[in-house]
Amino acid sequence: MTTDLAVIAFAQHPDPEARERILAMVQDAGAEVERFSAVRVTGSGSAGPDAQVPGYNAFTALLRGGDARGLLAALRPDPLAQLMPGVDVNVVPTRLFDPDRRKLLVLDVDSTLIQQEVIELLAAHAGREAEVAEVTEAAMRGELDFAESLHARVRALEGLPVSVLEDVAAAVRLSPGAAVLVKAFLREGHGVAAVSGGFLEVLDPLARQLELTRHTANTLEVSGGRLTGRVVGEVVDRAAKERSLRRWAEELDVEPADVVAVGDGANDLDMLAAAGLGVAYNAKPALRAAADAQLNIPNLDAVRFFADL
Repeated sequence: MTTDLAVIAFAQHPDPEARERILAMVQDAGAEVERFSAVRVTGSGSAGPDAQVPGYNAFTALLRGGDARGLLAALRPDPLAQLMPGVDVNVVPTRLFDPDRRKLLVLDVDSTLIQQEVIELLAAHAGREAEVAEVTEAAMRGELDFAESLHARVRALEGLPVSVLEDVAAAVRLSPGAAVLVKAFLREGHGVAAVSGGFLEVLDPLARQLELTRHTANTLEVSGGRLTGRVVGEVVDRAAKERSLRRWAEELDVEPADVVAVGDGANDLDMLAAAGLGVAYNAKPALRAAADAQLNIPNLDAVRFFADL
């Protein structure tokens, strides 16, 4: 009999007692543990040989029987609180474990694929970083309309020389484990895409570096070698992110159920809802409450365990 559910847990530090407690709770919830494995991923294995981030533990239990919703309610009754301190527990479908099904990984960019918020890096050149950061935080919490907040923040960039875009692109740093995650999906023949409420001028070089399958973002308007404080065309907001995910899945012949989407803010809500598995990565409460799975450790590569890579 094949398994159709898996419990996947992550923790920064080894905790055999937590593992035993999870296994007991799974059985109490009416599921049978067919087999399980535990792996320690070192910091260098997660983010490269020069990594300055801690490693983590990944625990996977394949189950027979049980109801996904009931299991999740037992293992993570409060989506904004961990069952045990420092341990993220998730219940996911094992459909994503099938190596013969082509998958698509769709990543948000700012504070997900990369560590920074690009618009705040740009605003720093205009001396308005704190002002822009405050608006960004409110938008990511879902307190402001994203498109309106973007226009307001971009206006703060008016007059900056276009050369600052190269400076900011050079200052961007990938999140720990981002390169490992992307390579893991691409190596197995899957697609990897990035969709950003930020700017193509910064995402384009990243997409080339990582050899992404698809990517899209906003375009800043330039006149006379300076930013005008406006964006060109439609804003990449939460609705546009969802449309991009659906379009790319169709173009790449990937079933919606075989799409994994990862984000951190309220503007990722629709994108994660449209995916077969939506993952909240060190996310704001609005996204954590709605996501299928969550990851609250500084290692983006842990997402690969959701696809058994």
